Amino acid sequence: MNFLELLRAGHADYVVNEAALDYMREHDLAGPVIRQLAEHTQRQFVDQAAWQRHLEQLGIAALPVTPDPTRVATEGALWGAVAEHGFLNEAVIVSDDAGQFNVGQHGLCWIHAERLVHKLETFTDQQYAAQQHVRGLIWWFYADLKAQTSRRRSEMRARFDRIFLRSTGFASLDRLLQRLHANKAELLMVLDHPEIPLHTNGSENDIRCQSLPPRRRG
Repeated sequence: MNFLELLRAGHADYVVNEAALDYMREHDLAGPVIRQLAEHTQRQFVDQAAWQRHLEQLGIAALPVTPDPTRVATEGALWGAVAEHGFLNEAVIVSDDAGQFNVGQHGLCWIHAERLVHKLETFTDQQYAAQQHVRGLIWWFYADLKAQTSRRRSEMRARFDRIFLRSTGFASLDRLLQRLHANKAELLMVLDHPEIPLHTNGSENDIRCQSLPPRRRG
């Protein structure tokens, strides 16, 4: 079952509303297809069969393009139904960055983000040292992020920049840090929503097993 189907909490409908159209735009559905769906008089469908007939009548189901317009339009209409029923209005979904979970207010798992740095292959002592130094900075930041208060939000955002915009001299690591910095809003979602977890693991065993180097600030 699709993740978005689960979020409908038992409802079977599909809805083309602003939430649905926003989802379609964010997931690169072609503009003409979005306009077809947005301008059609029928915007609500009782079940999957009715929705599928609609896509076929509009010729969308037969389009051989990427991304698959049927998939993206269907995911959008599912998200539209979630919004229509008022589900998850204030919720934040935390994921490991798998595309199907990137809906609504979205936060990223810190353990999965750091794992990219951990798995980065090094070939020299200097590269390994740079990698381990950055890992240490990330885990210290993680520990302080768990204890953050509203008074420290700006400080934490600035510190995030210092860690992920640094130049280490290790090109692959620097590119990875820039990539992670592009996800700043999602990695720091906890600053505005302290009730959400920082990771998607069932426990914090992964963080506890890390051997932290002497404390160094970014």
